[in-house]
Amino acid sequence: MKKLLLSTICLVSALFICATPVLALEDPLSKPNNKIGIHILFDSELSDAAKLVNANGGDWGYVLIPLQAGDRDLVKWQKFLDEAGQKHLIPIIRLATEGDYFNTHVWRRPREEDILDFANFLNSLTWPTKNRYVIIFNEVNRGDEWGGAADPSEYAKLLSYAVTVFKTINQDFFVISSGMDNAAPNQAPEYINQYSFFAQMNTAVPGIFNQVDGFSSHSYPNPGFSQPPTINTSKSISSFQHERTLIRQMSSKRLPIFITETGWTNETVSEEARAKYYNQAFKGAWADSDIVTVIPFILKASGPFAKFSFLKEDGTETKQYESIKSMTKTKGLPTLVKRVLAAQTVKEPSITKEFKVQKEKQNAGVSASKAFQAVFGWVMRL
Repeated sequence: MKKLLLSTICLVSALFICATPVLALEDPLSKPNNKIGIHILFDSELSDAAKLVNANGGDWGYVLIPLQAGDRDLVKWQKFLDEAGQKHLIPIIRLATEGDYFNTHVWRRPREEDILDFANFLNSLTWPTKNRYVIIFNEVNRGDEWGGAADPSEYAKLLSYAVTVFKTINQDFFVISSGMDNAAPNQAPEYINQYSFFAQMNTAVPGIFNQVDGFSSHSYPNPGFSQPPTINTSKSISSFQHERTLIRQMSSKRLPIFITETGWTNETVSEEARAKYYNQAFKGAWADSDIVTVIPFILKASGPFAKFSFLKEDGTETKQYESIKSMTKTKGLPTLVKRVLAAQTVKEPSITKEFKVQKEKQNAGVSASKAFQAVFGWVMRL
């Protein structure tokens, strides 16, 4: 009861204090759109990302970066968004928690208060584009991404809650559901096949896919990250088509598709083949008119992710980098937010700037205004 009461207070106070005028989201497919994107891990990689996605006639390509719960630094992330705008990159931010304190092999399962904190934090930043793209966590059909046990019912409820919170605070948030591991077997709770996971989500929250603004797909060339782009199965680079078919059976919306991870491994696929495969994929399966962006994983990485990297550790361009860089691209025309502001620009005065440690976050960053006090008193009387 206390948890419900606290959530109600925080959400209603956010409505009073943080809400902006209701404006319709922009359909990213209704205007010229540069669908080329790249996944990065660090804000310092924006320059290399822009050189790739905006080369050869392109403009306003996409860049995806994860935001961890413990990394909500206003100065750092405002600088990131400012630089993204200056380099004509459309940012997509994927929410993440952190390694579980008691089991560092899994990501901590998120809670409602995480959603409140993320929403308030991201709304306190000035974004370069009208649409504020946010992905609600990652590959949640894997137990190691969800506290050790995949739970479609719990994720569906948290996703629905996220839609409500983000939209209450600012209608410009474009909420995207989690990309799934497209090769996961049905071995609950460690793994749940993505199609079973979608169905169970809809059972738990009927019409859940009517609530989101788009869905994320991890259309890897499985099995083994090595299948040719001409293969069309539920585990291939065309898996987004199979996901779309199922989702349309459970919703009345034609959701735009964001392929936010994909790529071939260099362990079994040669440099020449990878370059060739990307060309074939963008001319074939990924030419689909419902796709907003294709974001390969990853621009630069070492360790276990190096097998996907577009740049070698010394910064040398791989053949797959050269392949995508040389593709003829579109000059995207997203609606921009007035102008790109400098990182030191004063933030919106109505948003609190202090984000304390988790145990102290009782009001999710919402200032204690008279409106909040009135709501609090009303709830207490109930």
